[in-house]
Order: sequence, then structure tokens, then C-alpha cells
Amino acid sequence: MWKLATALTCALVITGCSDAPIATTNDAPWVKTQHIGSGQGIALSLTGIIRAQVESPLAFRISGQIIERRVNAGEQVKAGQVLFRQDASDSAATLRAAKAERASARAALATAQSESQRQRELFDKGFISKQLLDRTVLNEREMKTRANAAQSQFLQAQNASAYTVLKAPANGLLLEVTGEPGQVVAAGQAVAIFAQTGEREVEVFFPDRMPVPEQGEMITADGSTQSIRLHEKAGALDAASRTQRARYRLLGNAPAPALGAIVQTRFAVPTLTRNTLEVPLAALDERGQGPRVWFINDGKAQPMPVTVTLLSSETARIRADIPADTALIVLGTHLLKPGMAVRELAR
Repeated sequence: MWKLATALTCALVITGCSDAPIATTNDAPWVKTQHIGSGQGIALSLTGIIRAQVESPLAFRISGQIIERRVNAGEQVKAGQVLFRQDASDSAATLRAAKAERASARAALATAQSESQRQRELFDKGFISKQLLDRTVLNEREMKTRANAAQSQFLQAQNASAYTVLKAPANGLLLEVTGEPGQVVAAGQAVAIFAQTGEREVEVFFPDRMPVPEQGEMITADGSTQSIRLHEKAGALDAASRTQRARYRLLGNAPAPALGAIVQTRFAVPTLTRNTLEVPLAALDERGQGPRVWFINDGKAQPMPVTVTLLSSETARIRADIPADTALIVLGTHLLKPGMAVRELAR
């Protein structure tokens, strides 16, 4: 009996010990975070095309038929180099006619001047009236006017004769050549596209209603960056694409990409970067009350509603008034509750 009582007593003691509270460790979950730095935002990335600063179509100044083409697309040309020739037979005939008219007008002027001189001598001697002298002087003035007009017509014909030869206006590269021998072209009709040697620019088209930045950077093929500065922007939207065209000068001494090359550009646009962030897609939490993100405040998770402006396969572009140096939770947000204690993983 004594042994049984002893066993029962031990069992009661053990049972009483098992009901005592057991000390636990901190069971707050670990979360992965991303710290938001001061001024952090989104850089607008757009595709650009390398252009020459001076790029223009080349055309004859008079209409006519092309009889000779001396160049091809992609060729480097020098200032004054002959590119095309037109049939000059019509221009030559016009020049000969203008030259003959000039000679005739000059002869008529010389005759009128001699006659006027004789009439003055006769008037001084009292042999003719003042009315007859005035008529002679008037005829001399008319002949002088005719001679001046004939000289102007001759110069125009002479220039037109020279315009049958199309020359390179400066050193440069022919981007495109469309004129062909036998083709009849009108005055001003482009037969080639010419890029003058000199500075290179990158042409970028911005979305409608977006302010065109003054500066940016171009990302080269090897991943390095080159600063660019605004040179000019179009005064109106492109009629077809409804975009704004802008050209940027390349800064620095780095060699420019080839003309027509496609490059990537990046700009910090204030209207986009203000309160706008790009976060991992997992940072978004949606529970039927609108999208939100979570941040840590005094060791506890707190939600913040946001506006989603763009979604991609890996990231989301959001707009929210998030203070600088905020620890934004980017993983496991679907398990969080407001005020829930969390621990931040070391980065």
C-alpha cells in the first residue's frame, strides 16, 4: 500500500509540472523588403534613331530628263562632286535666245543714245522743239529698260543652264538615291537623300502630352551610356502617329553609331517619377478592396493603397506617396495582416 501511495504521489507531481507555461521564442515571420531611396522613380525608356544634324533631300532646281547618274546609295561624296545630269538641250536653246535678245537690246540702246545726243545738239542750236527732244530722251530710257530686262533674262537662262547639273552641297553620305537615267523629274522633286558630315543626333518620338526632357542618356551596344542634350523639338504632333518628335545631340567624344542605327534612350521625366515606383509584382496585394502594398513601421506590417499604372511579367508600376527610406515588403504580402509583427531579412 505504501508503494502504491508513493506512485500516485509521483504521478500527481508530474501532472502538475506539465500544466506550467512553457517559454516561447519570437515567432514573427521573416519578410523580404526593398528600401525606397530618396527620389527613387522610373526612367522613361524609348527607342531612338541616329540621324545626321543636317539631313536633306537633293533635287534639281528645274524640270527635265535625267541623262546621267554618277552615284549610288551609301557612297561618301565631296562638296561640288557631280551626282546627276539633266538633258541640257532646252536650257542651251533658252540661253542662246536670251543672249541674242540681250545683244539686240544693247544695240537698240546704243542707237537711242546716239539719237538722243544729236537731238540735244540740235535743240541747243534752236533747230528743234523741246517736245521733240523729250520724245527722244523718253525713247532712250525705254531702250535702257529693255536692255536691263534682257540682261536679267540672260542671267536667268545662264543659271538655268547650270542647274542641269546636280552637285553635292557639302561633304557627306548619300542615304538614298531614287533618281534614274531617263526619268523626267519636276523642279524640286527629290532624287536623293543626303546626310552632311558633322554632328550626329538621336531622333526620339515622345507620347502625346508628355513634356520633352532637356537631357537624357543613350545606351550603346556594349551597355555603356552617353549623355544627350535636346537640340530641337517639333512644333506640332506628327499627323500619323500623334507623337512629338525631338532631336538630341550626343555629348562627349565617344564615336557615334552608324546613321540609321536603332538605339535605346532613357529619360527622367518629372511627371512620371513623382510618387511613381517600379516594384516586383509580388509586392502587390489584392484582396477585393483595390491594390495595396505593405511596408514596415516600428516592426509591424502596415498596408498602403496604391494606383497601378502599368503591369509587366515581373514588375508593376505604381503611384503612391511613399516616404523615403521606407522598407517595402516585396514577398509574402498575401499572408500579412495590419499591425502584424514581422522581421526583416538581411539584404
